[in-house]
Amino acid sequence: MTQLTPRINFSIDPALANLMERDVLQPLGRDVNAFWSGFADLLGQFVPRNRALLQKREDMQAQIDAWHVERRGQPHDAGAYRSFLEEIGYLVPEPDDFTIGTQNVDPEIATMAGPQLVVPVLNARFLLNAANARWGSLYDAFYGTDALDAPPAKPGGYDKARGDAVIARGRAFLDSALPLVDQSWADLTGKDDGKLRDESQYVGKTDKGLLFVNNGLHIEVVFDPDSPIGQTDKAGIADIICESALTTICDCEDSVAAVDAEDKLLAYTNWLGVIRGDLQESFDKGGTTLTRALNADKSYTTPNDQTYSLPGRSLLFVRNVGHLMTNPAIILEGGSEVPEGIMDAVFTSAIGALDVEGHGKYGNSRKGSIYIVKPKMHGPEECAFTNDLFDAVEDLLDLKRHTIKVGVMDEERRTSANLGACIQAVKDRIVFINTGFLDRTGDEIHTSMQAGPMMRKGMMKGSSWLTAYEARNVGIGLKHGLSGKAQIGKGMWAAPDLMGQMMVEKIGHLRAGANTAWVPSPTAATLHALHYHQENVFDIQQGLGDIPGLDALLEIPLAEGANWSEDELRDELDNNCQGLLGYVVRWVDAGVGCSKVPDINDVGLMEDRATLRISSQHIANWLLHGVVSEDQINDSLTRMAAKVDAQNAGDPTYVPLIGNEDAPAFSAARDLIFKGVSQPSGYTEPLLHAWRQRAKAG
Repeated sequence: MTQLTPRINFSIDPALANLMERDVLQPLGRDVNAFWSGFADLLGQFVPRNRALLQKREDMQAQIDAWHVERRGQPHDAGAYRSFLEEIGYLVPEPDDFTIGTQNVDPEIATMAGPQLVVPVLNARFLLNAANARWGSLYDAFYGTDALDAPPAKPGGYDKARGDAVIARGRAFLDSALPLVDQSWADLTGKDDGKLRDESQYVGKTDKGLLFVNNGLHIEVVFDPDSPIGQTDKAGIADIICESALTTICDCEDSVAAVDAEDKLLAYTNWLGVIRGDLQESFDKGGTTLTRALNADKSYTTPNDQTYSLPGRSLLFVRNVGHLMTNPAIILEGGSEVPEGIMDAVFTSAIGALDVEGHGKYGNSRKGSIYIVKPKMHGPEECAFTNDLFDAVEDLLDLKRHTIKVGVMDEERRTSANLGACIQAVKDRIVFINTGFLDRTGDEIHTSMQAGPMMRKGMMKGSSWLTAYEARNVGIGLKHGLSGKAQIGKGMWAAPDLMGQMMVEKIGHLRAGANTAWVPSPTAATLHALHYHQENVFDIQQGLGDIPGLDALLEIPLAEGANWSEDELRDELDNNCQGLLGYVVRWVDAGVGCSKVPDINDVGLMEDRATLRISSQHIANWLLHGVVSEDQINDSLTRMAAKVDAQNAGDPTYVPLIGNEDAPAFSAARDLIFKGVSQPSGYTEPLLHAWRQRAKAG
């Protein structure tokens, strides 16, 4: 006889229940009582499994810690280490050859290559900006950033000299992406001049322009001789509009501070708004109230006079939280909180079902899919859990199997080491893998915390394991058939003000075989899109070489033989402590999960929780092994608190760190360091959530 899994009864925040019932289930035509009953059954099936997987993480980490402690002082034995990891199940056998079977994937993911935005779902204005970043003005992007190799714009209105430089740079781009026969775009005197070398690049005409395509991305050349810019241009070209952020991740995880039912209600409401197509946000700009909404589709007329449209918005993913955290929005029978990842899976998918069943104003997926990015999974067993959970959610919502697609973030060491098996566990729904330096390095440090002191954080980027990690991710993805079916992504360019440097460096992501990469703003997406015109990623993917071996990935980044000076130790501590404090004051005090935070050199960086993970784990590691003392850390925290206070002096709502050392923000920063060794996988969420909840409680 089959033993049925007992359901878990629960109580839910009334406002959250009302949102689901009134705005999601009723429009879907689902029976409300049957949904909540099915949800209770789903909790009974998956909550115990979730807890068991988290316990397995802890048990495995304890075994790894003990192995390193027992061998402390001895040379690292790579062969013995690998055998040990195999023995405890940290490493699993490589799967037999397979190819992913994912179907019904939108072209923005499968067959197109371009930038990807990540945006905090709690901020409606940012969310709308990101969703609308499918198209961007190249003229604006060059005029307002240092990506243009020309003197900065003079204050006091339009700078014609800089404008001319922008126009010249735009013509150079057109000559490269859309070459003409025997002339330059700079030679044109009107809309009807010139002939493309490759006439297949011409797609059609728009109201005021001509639409072209190169490497799968569209370019609209706007001809408007009556506009201020067009009047000064001999061809009447007023702008160049580039297809930019093909996809956007609406983030419920690392870039938000969501700690309770109030926060989750806002997250789900905003996700509902962009899926339904009616999200709006009003704001004041220069004394004028502006209202932002989602862009409509773009229409054009083909050469044979057919009318077609292109999406006016990015294709949207939603990033759920991982398996670790719980949330008080739902209290389970017995008094525990619901695993937040399970709640996210059900609620964001239910909202996504509105799109699948045609209830949105514009539509997101034209293939009838719901796209969920799942972060911070450790190994194939946890990926299999997510696959089973998504099966159950599809059954609960009466969706076809594999309607819900998954993006697997390769940001934990056990996932990197078993990436082929992880992909196999979700092989019929996977649409995305990627790499990320910060979280992955945080887990690298925590996993080998007891092995010895780690090299300086800045040296990690040149370490053997990181090089192997980046190359293996692409190579293993290609081996199992992701090219043409799914995204292989690379991480964030964190400096939104350094676009010139981004334009030099970020093309390396394409040359490594990634068909998408993260950017920090819509402007950055427009500029990064130029790289995808310069290089054809799918051609590059066909020519990539062998996959690096596992031994290089498992090489621990120990600072063997290092003899740092006092100045070097102080510099490292100051860099880490300033980053911690600069971010924590926003997360804990203001509830801002991602923003441009000045670093120790006053360079603004887009920071999220991964910043804290690597910095806090690095200091905790050095403290554990006696590289630095508690007094040295406290001294650095005090000095860097003064610096962070000075950096935020212009904010009237800012609560200074100095003089408030026992308040939630400073306390959170200290805890992240001094309790860092004991945090699960080195994650910052448990401590941040606890201190944010105290701050919200006053």
